Amino acid sequence: MAVLKFRIYFEEDDSIYRDVAVKHTQTFLQLHQVILRAYEFDNKHQATFYRSNDHWQRGREISLDKYDKEYKAPPLMMADTTVGSEIREPNQRFIYVYDFSKNWTFLVELIKVEKDENPKLDYPALIRSEGIAPSQYGTKGLVGDKLAEMEEKYDLSAGAEGFGTEGDEEDLDIGLEAEGEGEESAGEV
Repeated sequence: MAVLKFRIYFEEDDSIYRDVAVKHTQTFLQLHQVILRAYEFDNKHQATFYRSNDHWQRGREISLDKYDKEYKAPPLMMADTTVGSEIREPNQRFIYVYDFSKNWTFLVELIKVEKDENPKLDYPALIRSEGIAPSQYGTKGLVGDKLAEMEEKYDLSAGAEGFGTEGDEEDLDIGLEAEGEGEESAGEV
């Protein structure tokens, strides 16, 4: 059974992404749920996928529900549409929009197709996570494991060396003397 690996980019910052794996027979509803888990979002809002192209233009809609809005064509329903049935190209793209009032937008790109399943994974599965996910409801504090993970990844403690040394005051005095000399010579002209 084919396994599809997708990279889901946060639209506003492509250094933040999640890689997920789904079976080609799984539905867009299952893909929607794994994206929400991967970005630590709740499941309380409207959502839709759009089939897309290389220029990230919105095409056929695959919706969680039929919403009170105008459609160019009736949307496909996430629960009834398998992911494999909508793959048209080797690097197929989708746009995923969640919470229409906040308009969270994610770019979904097929990055790999594997013939065999990994018996260690329970599909759909999050297989890679890069960057700190945006906070769904405002500022997310960097506490506990997240802060430790960020410190470890970016080695924040190493950048602290060289700050607050006594030599800084001497450099400041030299700068003030040079400024004072410039003012005196400006007054003599």
